[in-house]
Amino acid sequence: MNRRGPVTKMADEESPNVNEEPNPKPKHKGKHDKPKPWDDPSIDHWKVEKFDPSWNESGMVVVSSFSTLFPQYREKYLQECWPIVKGALKEHGIACELNLVEGSMTVSTTMKTRDPYIIVKARDLIKLLSRSVPAPQAIKILNDEMQCDIIKIGSLVRNKERFVKRRQYLVGPNSSTLKALEILSGCYILVQGNTVAAMGSFKGLKQVRRIVEDCVLNKMHPLHHIKILMLKRELAKNPALANENWDRFLPQFKKKNVKQKKVKTKEKKPYTPFPPPQQPSKIDQQLESGEYFLSDKKKLAKQWEEKQEKQAERVAENKKKREEAFVPPEEPKTHNQDVSNVDKDDITAMASSLKKKAKEFRKQKSIDKIDAEEFIAGSSRPSKKKSKRSR
Repeated sequence: MNRRGPVTKMADEESPNVNEEPNPKPKHKGKHDKPKPWDDPSIDHWKVEKFDPSWNESGMVVVSSFSTLFPQYREKYLQECWPIVKGALKEHGIACELNLVEGSMTVSTTMKTRDPYIIVKARDLIKLLSRSVPAPQAIKILNDEMQCDIIKIGSLVRNKERFVKRRQYLVGPNSSTLKALEILSGCYILVQGNTVAAMGSFKGLKQVRRIVEDCVLNKMHPLHHIKILMLKRELAKNPALANENWDRFLPQFKKKNVKQKKVKTKEKKPYTPFPPPQQPSKIDQQLESGEYFLSDKKKLAKQWEEKQEKQAERVAENKKKREEAFVPPEEPKTHNQDVSNVDKDDITAMASSLKKKAKEFRKQKSIDKIDAEEFIAGSSRPSKKKSKRSR
């Protein structure tokens, strides 16, 4: 019996297993894709639900506080409205303090505070109060639907006159532009000093920030933004255009470049490695003119003469100015005088022309009366001149 027989048989039995691929285990896809209670199309995920104190019965573990400074001119108003602010914050379990010595307002949580986010709302409230927002309007920030944004515009423009002019564009005549922006964006807007305080929804605050920054940076006038917002409001009413791009309907405003004054540039002098020549000092000038060697008396006398000359020039100028007041003004020439002068010139010209014509006429007449017999030799007819002489 061959020893390799059973071995070969085992190899033949194992060979099909080597050639065949092992069957992979089927993977279960969507293992964690189980239905969840919040995956419901009827639920509005953007809706902010009102806080229920039962969600946080134990309260706050650590005391959180915020403080902000306010300007001196707001002190009197804050003293008057502080009881209203204190009452509104007390409902949410927030303690507030008005420090008139330091000029600051402080809000902090207490043992009765349940809502953890209300302290952030209270911080926004004291910020708005310090930015000259009226207390009844500022208290609305404690609502969950209301948000606020304080836009700093003071550092966007360097020139103060230009900044004031562009800030006035936001307000408009009789605050008409500001009212239009409030209606279209649905936000409360207050322009005060170097900041713009806005209160409203997130969408409205985003629009307001863009309009304010574009106005101050001179990118687009607020009136153009108002036109665009009005068109968007009308397009939103049409359900057919809900999923389309609105750029083709919106106007494209091109910025007009205003001609600016050309900056005068100084011509650069050619570079030379040598330094400029040293200017002569006062002593050098005196040495050149010979004044340095004069005595003190002669120097004083020379200064006196120069002073007298300058004084005489000033007296002459003042006298000339005084005399100018007594110089009679030139009388305006009337139309009648001009006409009379023209008439006189015409009459003299006519008289001279008539005299010339009379002389020419006499000469012509004398030529016509010449008798030919007077010039013939041996004429029996005596001349008129001789006859006149004989007489």
